[in-house]
Amino acid sequence: MIDIDELRKLFLFERLTDEQLTMLASRGKVSTFEQDEFIVRQGEAADCFVVLIEGEVMMTTDTSAGAVSMSRTSQPGVYGGAIGAYLGERAPRTYTHSLRATAPTRMFVLPAAKFAYIVTEWFPMAIHLLEGLTFGGRAQREIIDRRQRLTALGTITAGLTHELNNPAAAAVRAVSELRHLMGASRRQLAELAEAGIAPERLRHLVEMQESCAASVGTLPPRTPMQISDAEDELGDALQELGVEDAWELAPSLVSAGFDTKGLEKVRAKVGDEHAPAALRWLAEATEISQMLGEVTEATERITSLLASAKQYSQMDRAPFQVCDLHELLESTLAIFRGKISPGITVVTDFDRTMPRIPAYGGELNQVWTNLIHNALDAMGEEGTLTVRTAHDEDEAIVEIGDTGPGVPDGIKERIFEPFFTTKSVGKGTGLGLDISYRIVAGRHGGELRVRSAPGDTWFEVRLPLRETVS
Repeated sequence: MIDIDELRKLFLFERLTDEQLTMLASRGKVSTFEQDEFIVRQGEAADCFVVLIEGEVMMTTDTSAGAVSMSRTSQPGVYGGAIGAYLGERAPRTYTHSLRATAPTRMFVLPAAKFAYIVTEWFPMAIHLLEGLTFGGRAQREIIDRRQRLTALGTITAGLTHELNNPAAAAVRAVSELRHLMGASRRQLAELAEAGIAPERLRHLVEMQESCAASVGTLPPRTPMQISDAEDELGDALQELGVEDAWELAPSLVSAGFDTKGLEKVRAKVGDEHAPAALRWLAEATEISQMLGEVTEATERITSLLASAKQYSQMDRAPFQVCDLHELLESTLAIFRGKISPGITVVTDFDRTMPRIPAYGGELNQVWTNLIHNALDAMGEEGTLTVRTAHDEDEAIVEIGDTGPGVPDGIKERIFEPFFTTKSVGKGTGLGLDISYRIVAGRHGGELRVRSAPGDTWFEVRLPLRETVS
């Protein structure tokens, strides 16, 4: 049994009475460990509370990329192992980290059950306070996590609403114009019929309209000056032919590839007496095709945005699934598009050979949201947002970079801490990166790193290609 005077030298026990030290000594034992020997190992049953008497220990946490060193110390009295055993059934059942001796070491080892009994009996008020801090803090973090998610959802919803508004407004405007144009087109056909146009001539006119409609959007690109010159030339020709509102009809016909040669074809097909009315109908029918194209484009854009929102939310899929990271990234970028300043250039560099990975898709989308939001916030109105992917034999790699001012060296080690933020009051909760880190490391067994210099900041996410999530 360890001498109580040796226990008293340890800062953890220095204020205990002789009676308490004697009981403590009788319940525990002294164990020795050689260099590089594990004292407790992450993932094993948490059945001991250990206190350093002499030597040196290192705390490590295992990740998919190997063991990450958390701290190294030789201070007598430092402790580890089942430190939450006093929480009873709510305590962790396995060690959440490893302790390894880095030099010949002596430890005072107390069984977790005896440690829990002693602390509960000796410090009942402290137990209640510790439970309150532990579970109250956990509940507070869950509440703030939910708030953070709602804040991110609000940001995304605003962007999505803006993006949906543009094609929706375009579709409404086009439909409104279509009503007027279709009415005018019907009246023009009636006038042609009353003027006695022959059926075969009308058929030729319809064929020309179909040819013009098929040309909309497929013509070789022209400069604004070339388009203006073509409209002037066609407008003059229409006016000479006696077509009313010639200058209003010319732009629609020119956009469909119609020119003075086409004008001569119309005259040849329908005759000079019917040409003015036929050309008015042809211009209106062509404009109808253009409006229909605008409605189609707008509704396809809305459908694409809704598909992106569905992919982003993962609402129709199981939480854990085999995911295509590029689909997740693209859906997040699509949702953000309405919030990206015109001065921000978005660059994507995707390794399309990357295999699908097992993951919680919705949670990873929250990570991309947090990282992209931070990058945009750092750059302000101008800069370049880069999203790129790569993979090796074991890991998928996603990097999100920005050209903002960068993360100062003095705070790089703190940016993943909960509630730590460099934003002004009311601008951020300081939990975005903490949540992202816990999703990547805790839920997926991956890593989240940062490297930064002024004008060149990168957040790197590494995820295992094979299932290791918890």
